[in-house]
Amino acid sequence: MKIVACNSNRALAEAVAAALNLPLTKASVRRFADMEIFVEIHENVRGEDVFVVQSTSYPANDNLMELLITLDALRRGSARRVTAVIPYFGYARQDRKSGPRTPISAKLVANLITEAGANRVLTMDLHAGQIQGFFDIPVDNLYAAPLFARDVKERYAGRDLMIVSPDVGGVLRARSLAKRLDVDLAIIDKRRERAGVSEVMNVIGEVAGRDCILVDDIVDSGGTLCNAAAALIAEGARSASVYTTHGVLSGGAVARIASSPIEMMTITDSILATEAVRLASNLRQVTIAPLLAEAMRRISDESSVSSLFD
Repeated sequence: MKIVACNSNRALAEAVAAALNLPLTKASVRRFADMEIFVEIHENVRGEDVFVVQSTSYPANDNLMELLITLDALRRGSARRVTAVIPYFGYARQDRKSGPRTPISAKLVANLITEAGANRVLTMDLHAGQIQGFFDIPVDNLYAAPLFARDVKERYAGRDLMIVSPDVGGVLRARSLAKRLDVDLAIIDKRRERAGVSEVMNVIGEVAGRDCILVDDIVDSGGTLCNAAAALIAEGARSASVYTTHGVLSGGAVARIASSPIEMMTITDSILATEAVRLASNLRQVTIAPLLAEAMRRISDESSVSSLFD
């Protein structure tokens, strides 16, 4: 078993390797003067079970190309099996035709990863579960819910909690966490006027006097979650916190969250934290390295991955 780290989130790859008590495979992923990407694996990988760790986060296209070229290098190096470990799967929000003459980019990216040489994909909290069907190779989709449940029990012990879905589409995700914690569930009814702008309309559920925890898979601009937190406070909630898997946090998202009613936003390290994220007073990270490491070990051993979430 070998682990190759690309450049998007080397800190996470190092943490995974440490959890597995393995060194990272010696490899260079660098750029020529014209910004073409060049990959060279400095160890023999013939017949090996190789895992490539790379989130396709910002800059999404550069990180995607790094992944594709690394997969090709390993295939041509005669690796027995190559697993693309993609903690954050970019382009996942483009999983359907949003209008006439628009692409399904998530399907295109799935085809590229398969054609580049991946035999398997390991990812986390896909934006839409059906994206697994875009691949013609096995896909293991891990869930952050057990990790979040443990963290919530430690941080919010003794408080009157309510789990909240920020929109109707996220109800299944929120219900999963609420069930693990044995607490009530509320839903925010949201109307989106145009891309990147959201307007909170109604809170479905009795949140007055409760400590509310919003659950989502991706936070990008932060507008939806900030509006949802404001709506909960307006309805009488005692506090509003957030747990979300992928902290994309583009543009002025960190400043928006810092000035919002959100008590604390917890994200994972599926995407490398920027300096602004590290300095924000109401943003914190929890690591998914042990979960990824255990899933990779089970894939290599040909044992059950789904039993991680029983």
